[in-house]
Amino acid sequence: MRGGLIVFCVSLLVSPLLLLEAQQSASMNGYGGADLNALYAREEFRVGVQAYNRFAFNEAILSFERALSFRSGEPLLLDWLGRAYYRSGLEETALRQWRSARESYGPASGEALLISSHIETVRNRRSLLPVADDGVRYVEAGRYPGHYNDIILFRQPTAVLPLEDGSSWIVAYGSNELVRLDVNGVVRQRQRGPINGFDRPYDLVRGKDGRLYVSEYRGGRVSVLNRNGEWQSYIGSKGREAGMFVGPQNLALDEEGYLYVVDYGNRCISKFDPDGAFILSFGTKSAGFPGFLSPTGIAARAGRVYIADSVAKQITIFDGNGAYLGILVREGLTGPESLRFLSNGQLLVADTNRILMLDPNSAVIRELGVAGNSKVRIVGVDMDRNGNLLAANFQGDEVSVMTRFTDMASGLFVQIDRIMPDKFPLITVEISVQDRLRRPVVGLNGQNFILSEEGHTVSEQNFLGAGYRVDQADISILMERSNQTLGLRDDLAAAVRDITTALTESSSGRVISMVSAAGQPLKERTENGNWAVAARGDAAAYTPRWRFDLGLRLAATDLLPGEKKRAVVFVGAGALGEFAFEQYGLSELAAYLANNGIIFHAIMVGGNQVDAGIRYLCDQTGGEVVTLYRPEGIGQVIRSIASIPSGSYILSYRSVLPTDFGRAYLPVEAEVYLMERSGRDGIGYFSPLE
Repeated sequence: MRGGLIVFCVSLLVSPLLLLEAQQSASMNGYGGADLNALYAREEFRVGVQAYNRFAFNEAILSFERALSFRSGEPLLLDWLGRAYYRSGLEETALRQWRSARESYGPASGEALLISSHIETVRNRRSLLPVADDGVRYVEAGRYPGHYNDIILFRQPTAVLPLEDGSSWIVAYGSNELVRLDVNGVVRQRQRGPINGFDRPYDLVRGKDGRLYVSEYRGGRVSVLNRNGEWQSYIGSKGREAGMFVGPQNLALDEEGYLYVVDYGNRCISKFDPDGAFILSFGTKSAGFPGFLSPTGIAARAGRVYIADSVAKQITIFDGNGAYLGILVREGLTGPESLRFLSNGQLLVADTNRILMLDPNSAVIRELGVAGNSKVRIVGVDMDRNGNLLAANFQGDEVSVMTRFTDMASGLFVQIDRIMPDKFPLITVEISVQDRLRRPVVGLNGQNFILSEEGHTVSEQNFLGAGYRVDQADISILMERSNQTLGLRDDLAAAVRDITTALTESSSGRVISMVSAAGQPLKERTENGNWAVAARGDAAAYTPRWRFDLGLRLAATDLLPGEKKRAVVFVGAGALGEFAFEQYGLSELAAYLANNGIIFHAIMVGGNQVDAGIRYLCDQTGGEVVTLYRPEGIGQVIRSIASIPSGSYILSYRSVLPTDFGRAYLPVEAEVYLMERSGRDGIGYFSPLE
């Protein structure tokens, strides 16, 4: 039993096809039809499994289909065929194969239950990105307690700052420190500020450059830390003059890096530039505004600053220069404290024991969930990299982890993506972990995984690495070779030059290939890595019959053996043309990218309207559509590829199964646990022939 759940481990049944041993081969002296078919099927199956593990999914499909022609209805073959179709982006075909496999296995078998889970997950997924506006409630999935027996981990948490690797900084007001917890609630780092320490830290925000800003309530100042949490300097000091504080609490940063500080004692808001220079204060009593009673949470976006007042039970709006714009919400709140913007532009509100979502345009409020036990005061809340809400319960001395109710009910989506047995008996396994919306689950480590063979835990299991820890990305560039882009060859070259410059300056990745989407897509060659020259291409390749679908498949396939953070960057004029989906449909292309963890970005040249298909691919994979000559350039989009979340993990173990000289199919199962959620998968492999 782990995480409060009882998990029944059902070893994958090995198909009769795969238990054909030497005695069966001996019975083939007369080469009887049935035995010969089994021999052919077994060999095709081996070829298919090996092709799948080197990312040759089309080759694997052909081999599994041939194996089925010899052993029609064999459930294990149907299961593998479904996996190959799924990785190829042909999800409807994959679902048909899995349904057939489930029927052949029998509805009560462990294999059928696992396949049913895959079927339901693939059918119901809709989005890649964390969302909180689809009507689903959040329920408590677990807690990060402030103490364990007599050991104090932290006291009186007031704020949470999630990080890209799945961990989160917890501001511990009561124990005067910042504590970084991983997804399992294990303390990974502590920061106590300068030599004299923090003096009641209250809130924490992070700037674009990675710097951290910590308000110190009793210290009357804001500490500036580097991205690793090491103290650098102070902003402000205790007092009532301009740029000084009496009890600074909540913080906010706008898009330009300006810092807004809620000065509770002076009942105003102070604004500073990114380097800490004081600019202005606002929010005191005036002819148009009666003044704050108890200013608490603050958030800034698009030239507006939103401030909560816990006593007035309302949220007001100011502009960036401190001009009062009115009241956003005056009803429906009981004691609002922290405000945080979600990625979808909605405001996350901590309101006593409730977590609310507020639309800043319509002022519509929806309750996402209720957190905490009998002792509860939610002071801060934010959404972590896995889509959970982390609520800092000041009174309960804990952080509540809130998860979508549907995710709690369905668990994790676990897939064994690849098995590498070339150093048998040492086996290396690649596993991807997602939630039921296809969002990668990041931050896991060795304690979250259990590998087993035929129901027995493996020996020498080791956690080798995780995709979320990698800070490098692989990029494949797809160039539109249409009549429209023929006259934009200078722009194509400029786009690729900006891409390579962004990667070089930030050391965040590499271009591994460039594909020309011509009538017959091909890979461009380059000398000395000068991709900008290759971007211009051969004028003869530009044609109205250019093939977007084939070019995209080729560009994406190049990425499969490389880094787990990867993207296809399409450079084009906006219109996909009448031959864009001759062989592969739009949904199939999106699935091929998403099912292999590939982001799709589009760089537009020429100023034309962008095809809806381009936007769809970006939306389904987490990418963006940007114009080449926008004021901020395209560098930020390219650099961001190295920071995309990845739910890919690598483990190894030592197998003890007999190989029959490499002829036996060897099963392996993977189970993954994260607090109250779990998921599993099971496939197999062939060891090298002896």
